[in-house]
Amino acid sequence: QVTLVESGGGSVQSGGSLRLSCTASAFTYAPTYVGWFRQAPGKEREGVARISVESDGALYADSVKGRFTVSQDNAKHTVYLQMNSLKPEDTAMYYCAAVMWRGTVVPALNPAEYKYWGQGAQVTVSS
Repeated sequence: QVTLVESGGGSVQSGGSLRLSCTASAFTYAPTYVGWFRQAPGKEREGVARISVESDGALYADSVKGRFTVSQDNAKHTVYLQMNSLKPEDTAMYYCAAVMWRGTVVPALNPAEYKYWGQGAQVTVSS
């Protein structure tokens, strides 16, 4: 069982920045992928970014490319989402999720591919 705890949400004006953190209890086997997702009221949950714990390989949704950066500190079992140039449409509850992958095709940004989920952190961007 893996426990994920997010922190760092808040309110910011358009153009501002926030950094979310996701700290994991432990990953028991490799390869492990950690993703960031968001869900706005009345909308489906969508993938934002994903990182490979072993290789640092990252993947981003088109809507956040060039503005968001996912990174990690392996010693702290923590994955970060740095969000710059925030827009009102980025307002959502943000979740981190993890999966210790056993498939042949690596997971991308589909929420159904991830097994463990954090409790969420609210991000609100005002215009």
